[in-house]
Amino acid sequence: MSRRKKAASHENHERWLISYSDFVTLLFAFFVVMFSASQVDKRKVGKIAVAMQVAFQDLGIFESSNTHVPLSQSQPLPFSTVQMVDNAALTTVLGRVASSPEGAPAAATTVMNLTELRHRLEQALAPQLAKKIVGLRMSHDALILSLREVGFFDSGSATLRPEAEPVVARIAKILQATPCLLRFEGHTDNVPIHSAAFPSNWELSTARATNMVRLFITQFGFDPTRLSAAGYSKYHPIASNATSEGRAMNRRVDIVILPPATWPINSIQASATTTLSPLAAHPATPNLRPNSPKITQE
Repeated sequence: MSRRKKAASHENHERWLISYSDFVTLLFAFFVVMFSASQVDKRKVGKIAVAMQVAFQDLGIFESSNTHVPLSQSQPLPFSTVQMVDNAALTTVLGRVASSPEGAPAAATTVMNLTELRHRLEQALAPQLAKKIVGLRMSHDALILSLREVGFFDSGSATLRPEAEPVVARIAKILQATPCLLRFEGHTDNVPIHSAAFPSNWELSTARATNMVRLFITQFGFDPTRLSAAGYSKYHPIASNATSEGRAMNRRVDIVILPPATWPINSIQASATTTLSPLAAHPATPNLRPNSPKITQE
């Protein structure tokens, strides 16, 4: 009896399908995880966007609107719905309560419209702006009013000129009625000074700033907790010191007008700019803050 021949076995060419299906399954799971993570990120980015708008509204840069933007924890927040919200909504949505510095004005939590204040100052100081003895500019968080030396101080002196007092009184009247904090910053050009009163530009710039603070307290009745003074010498120019016109612009006292929300209590306590007491007849020895070319006086 003859033996049966074994059937010839053939190679399975479809085994790759098993590995391929495993790879597709893992790839699908990976993209599901990535999609889920992206939805969480959208919510976080949306919250960040709203928080940034809150900050800009506090500075008076953006107008507040009546649009309420709910922050859902289960649904992504599309960027198209991220809009400005009014202050009442901010407290509810972000759980945030604006705090004012101790001793600040009663209306410290009121959002100050720096643009409106700028227009008021421009109207009141139109002649001085035209003569370029006063400058007015906006920064990202403050309104800066520059009193240039040519109109307010004699060269090398920290005493306000008598003819400049009506202009300063006009400024003080507007700022007194505005809920804001004021930082007086003295600046000079790069020409060295060495006199009996001022051994260097540090002392000159600081003395001009503190004299302005003393004037606002004693003559115009400002609350001392609203004010601070700092001297920067030649190290913060706004124009080139290579020309006489540029040096004239750099010799100035800047009144930095800050909305209360931008100057929390912690930063006041840790700040190198200090409030000048109305009882201080003479400034103390200047202190140089580490890592900063700024001298401040009490």
